[in-house]
Amino acid sequence: MINAYAAMNPGEKLTPYTFDPGELGKNEVEITVKYCGICHSDISMIDNDWGMSSYPLVAGHEVVGVINQIGKAVTQFHVGQIVGLGWYADYCESCEQCHNGDENLCADLTGTVVSHHGGFADKVRANANSVIALPENMVLESVGPLLCGGVTVFNPLVQFGIKPTDKVAVIGIGGLGHIALQFLNAWGCEVTAFTSENKLQEALAMGAHFSVDSRDETAMALLPRKFDMILSTVNVKLDWNLYLSKLKPKGRLHFVGATLEPLDLRVFNLTEAQRSVSGSDTGSMQTSNMMLEFAQRHGVKPVIERYPFEQINEAIDKLRKGDVRYRIVLEY
Repeated sequence: MINAYAAMNPGEKLTPYTFDPGELGKNEVEITVKYCGICHSDISMIDNDWGMSSYPLVAGHEVVGVINQIGKAVTQFHVGQIVGLGWYADYCESCEQCHNGDENLCADLTGTVVSHHGGFADKVRANANSVIALPENMVLESVGPLLCGGVTVFNPLVQFGIKPTDKVAVIGIGGLGHIALQFLNAWGCEVTAFTSENKLQEALAMGAHFSVDSRDETAMALLPRKFDMILSTVNVKLDWNLYLSKLKPKGRLHFVGATLEPLDLRVFNLTEAQRSVSGSDTGSMQTSNMMLEFAQRHGVKPVIERYPFEQINEAIDKLRKGDVRYRIVLEY
């Protein structure tokens, strides 16, 4: 049996929930959960903001733990191995995207918390094809947020060939943005943070070379069009045309934050300087492994607040209020 915390209906507090996962599949592993981050996407799933939640819903997709069982066909892992599990729990392994190493773009993948029970539990199961062997000597309590938030902001650097000489800005210095600043600084970029006044100094301490109060109309107006990429990590509507105007020719406005409002963009802001708008969510297994190696080599670590699993509702309430510096990690 697996003991979990589940939402029984949209938006409700989580309650203890025990379920029988059945026989372990031949390609699956079962992981004893040691740490699990809480991502804003978990709250979106609990609240059914995206219209794809099913209940009882066991969220949690930033899992670090120890393998306690392996399926008959699993050869790449062993019992007792420390591993991680992110947003995806299985891929079809037969489509063009899976064959090309873009399995995160598979049309028939399984989300760890989408019609699948996730890591807000003492154990979680997943296909071995989505489980990550962790590099040695990583600080395990900080790894969970890298498996979702970390790879989400790291993936665009790889996908779009960001160079160490590029100028990159990050909108929103929160759970995603504070990791992005660290990655970009270690990548060698000139890094600018667009944030609130009370986080200007924190952003500089975490890797930004310049920090701009995005609510200061004068400061925003004076910025030149110099950015090769602006990375948006927020889930709110902003003046996107203003940010487009700060991109250099052929610059890119890239979305990793789940903004639900339609984008109000003037086409001339794209065509006059051959700018682009794009988006992505997480990344492939190869990119995830690269991200973890890069993070370990350069000392990139999420800033976390730790909570015992039994205080999960208190932790979620704090995240709902936006009162977290900067990621929450549950621990058994």
